[in-house]
Amino acid sequence: MTTRARGLPRRPGSPARGGGFTLVEIMVVMVIIGITLGLASLNAIPSPRQDLQKEAQRIALLLQLARDEAIVRNRLVAFEATPERYHFLVRTETRWQPITNDDLLRERDFKNPPVNLLLDPISAGTVNPLRITFGREPVDKPFVLTLASGNDHVAIRADGVGHFTVE
Repeated sequence: MTTRARGLPRRPGSPARGGGFTLVEIMVVMVIIGITLGLASLNAIPSPRQDLQKEAQRIALLLQLARDEAIVRNRLVAFEATPERYHFLVRTETRWQPITNDDLLRERDFKNPPVNLLLDPISAGTVNPLRITFGREPVDKPFVLTLASGNDHVAIRADGVGHFTVE
């Protein structure tokens, strides 16, 4: 009777085989690892379109907050934006003053400037710099704010009663 390397008897008719992996098995594992890493790296690097979409969602939430602040504070609150950054203002008795002591309504830079901003209808705010003003009343004028960067664009639609959606 023949014995294997570990001293165990081998059954008659069974082929002798080592304890390693075949080349085909190793290649299959490498292909699976390569595909997995490729998919992970594609998802880890956001596209400019995804960045613009996230920025629009953030702005929509901040616009809703600014609208609510205008009602609660019983003061005018405005969103003001340039192609590089945006911030919020509150109206005092004599002038517009930037909101600086609020972590949510602070000044922010766009992630991928410059961002082209288009407000429709234009009568909803001023044009240069773009300004949208929220009043003390719970009903405002509906508007669409479009953010564009390169070939990508995203719209924020306000219905005038406090709902902001990103399209």
